[in-house]
Amino acid sequence: MRFRPVVGVSVAGMDIRQPAELDRRTRAVVAAFGAPSRLESARLLVRAGVPIFPCAPGTKRPRIRGGFRSASADLAVVEGWWRRWPDANVAMPTGAVSGWDVVDVDLHDGASGRPAFDASLARGLTSGWALVVRTPSDGLHAYYPNASEQSCWTCERAHVDFRSDGGYVVVPPSHVVYEDGSAGDYRLTVLADRPASPVDGTALRTFLDPAWAQRAARFPAVTAGSADPERLAAWIAAHPEDGRKRRLFWAACRAVEAGCDLDTTLMTLGNAALQVGVSARVAESAIRSAFRHASPRVASSATGRPPHSTVPGGGRRPEHPTAVIS
Repeated sequence: MRFRPVVGVSVAGMDIRQPAELDRRTRAVVAAFGAPSRLESARLLVRAGVPIFPCAPGTKRPRIRGGFRSASADLAVVEGWWRRWPDANVAMPTGAVSGWDVVDVDLHDGASGRPAFDASLARGLTSGWALVVRTPSDGLHAYYPNASEQSCWTCERAHVDFRSDGGYVVVPPSHVVYEDGSAGDYRLTVLADRPASPVDGTALRTFLDPAWAQRAARFPAVTAGSADPERLAAWIAAHPEDGRKRRLFWAACRAVEAGCDLDTTLMTLGNAALQVGVSARVAESAIRSAFRHASPRVASSATGRPPHSTVPGGGRRPEHPTAVIS
């Protein structure tokens, strides 16, 4: 792998060659991910303006009420968390709040997302990564600068997840212990040798799961920032004959993911359902079911433009991240 003019950086015992043109934000994240302790990583991220929050030691489970929605960039607050839980893991919300989107490539139970990720790299859909982190399960997190409002999603068939608005990732040097007793660290593995560029989450998902685009056409485009109950209620009322209970359940799930509380959702979506002939009992049951279904996903993830035919920004294609960490 050939780099442009570089500055040597020591990260977790490795000599990673850092391109001189990396922007200040990326340099700050690189320094944090190479910190000798989780507290120091948290401090460096906060000083760079990146909000973070603690996860329970050895897990990816948020340790504070509100999870990623309660992330803070206040150094006093963050240091207070780690005084209380010195072994806590460090986690960062993704999307606009931190400035980073993450493509999560899974590797577990004999299934691997790397073939799908390789194919997306060859298509130019994910080639703008800024840095790559190896996960404890030997998967990878590819980091991209956030440039637009995008929602999280999971593509189970490809074993690839996308983390943006409404999601989070655990970051180096955090340590995770799995139920089977295996364990591992999050480790910064490789940096890009050219300027990074955003990833189009919708284009990537359409590429990985073409059938998803057909399913999505039946529903409105709802992002984490625009899934307000009033808009969803208007959509339900506009389709009185087409799968009313199914649409109500879907809309309620989106409201949960956008952070709406149960009472607000019952009042707005429930009333819209009544207007199209859904009984009060059925409406309340569907909405409460959506909260049971979507809330665990929110907590755990706490869950368009055409594809580029060439590498964004021109020039030769960057080093393949899976080749570096395999």
